[in-house]
Amino acid sequence: MYREKLEELRAWREQKGRLPLIIRGARQVGKTWLVNEFGRLDFNDIAVFNFEKQESLKNIFEGDLEPSRLIRMLEISAGRKILPGNTLIFFDEIQESPRALISLKYFAEEAPEYAVVAAGSLLGIAEDQGVSFPVGKVSFMDLLPMSFNEFLIACGDEQLAALINEGDFQMIGAFSQRYEDRLREYMLVGGMPDAVKIWTESGDFKALRKRQEEIIESYLSDLSKHAPADIAVKGRQIISAIPSQLAKENKKFIFSRVREGGRAREYENCLGWLESCRIINAVKRVTSPSVPLKSYEEDSVFKLFLHDTGLLSALIQIDPSVIISGSEVYDMFKGALTEQYVLQELIASGWKSISYYSNDRSSAEIDFLLESGSDIVPLDVKSGLNLRAKSLKAYYDKYSPRLSIRTALVPFMDQEWLINVPLYAVSAIRRICRDRL
Repeated sequence: MYREKLEELRAWREQKGRLPLIIRGARQVGKTWLVNEFGRLDFNDIAVFNFEKQESLKNIFEGDLEPSRLIRMLEISAGRKILPGNTLIFFDEIQESPRALISLKYFAEEAPEYAVVAAGSLLGIAEDQGVSFPVGKVSFMDLLPMSFNEFLIACGDEQLAALINEGDFQMIGAFSQRYEDRLREYMLVGGMPDAVKIWTESGDFKALRKRQEEIIESYLSDLSKHAPADIAVKGRQIISAIPSQLAKENKKFIFSRVREGGRAREYENCLGWLESCRIINAVKRVTSPSVPLKSYEEDSVFKLFLHDTGLLSALIQIDPSVIISGSEVYDMFKGALTEQYVLQELIASGWKSISYYSNDRSSAEIDFLLESGSDIVPLDVKSGLNLRAKSLKAYYDKYSPRLSIRTALVPFMDQEWLINVPLYAVSAIRRICRDRL
């Protein structure tokens, strides 16, 4: 299995003035595997300390946090020497030990020769509960589900992934059917490494769906363990409501459809918990598309997505064969899955500011707005064969953006006012914006 973040880890290792690195991400996105693979390939040894499995580790950090003392204690725990430059120190599930988190500051100040990586599935929750992060003394990296390009590589289609990375749309167009077939699979499987592994090794629909449902349940279980009881109940309600809300023509999340009589204020804390766990992504509305987008977002109006299209397909509970073959049932949710996929690819490509646009009457909506330097780029998502861009044209006529993009299952086209990017090449949008703007 290949993860693009491995190259980012290698770059971190070579940085001058390198700080300890904290990897954030939802449970089951592959943090532990990635760090272990990094240690295996790029170090002589890796010393792994899991604070969730090894309760006694917390005792090491209850006393003096002087690095030389900690290293000696960790060597005793690991049963071997920890050597600067040769050993990667990995603190897994570090949110379970607030003192271990604090110790990263002293590794940065007093022992920078040691390569220290920490990871945790619930770091966001730890921060919300008042655990102090050593701000300015650590670097951060976010790990997401596997992107479509990483999925292609896992399926043995390295050359198809390379064409997208190179942006060679003439060559990409020659293999459009292969890309479309893989994209349909990705809508089903998503990017959770366990799901991808099951699919590539066995193609077993039943095992795939069972694992996806287990992952969703593990998220809800985490809420039950760490959050107040009412948060856990509301979290289950919100997650269960996402598929039907995304299937609507107007995808604005409406709390009265979560529970009859439901109000936003009842669910605010719960949304915060789900976002802290990196299970959901909220895309907020703007009615005035200006830079910076964050300043114009409406906190109370948003679309809500999961962090993985495969988990969304599992929540919808459509038979996997329906997604692969296509049917009327699949068509009902195709727009929701497509928009989920596009957002997932945008986030994986490094877009930080993503909103959506609708006018005051909600008669014209743009699926996503992207902030690229001083420009706002409208992005229209088409899941079917109807490529009319009425809302996008109205937006263009009103705001005259320098670049407008539509993504659909048709080849790359550069028209007078609109660029069409094939759905399977959404990751190339960032390069297109950089080149054109």
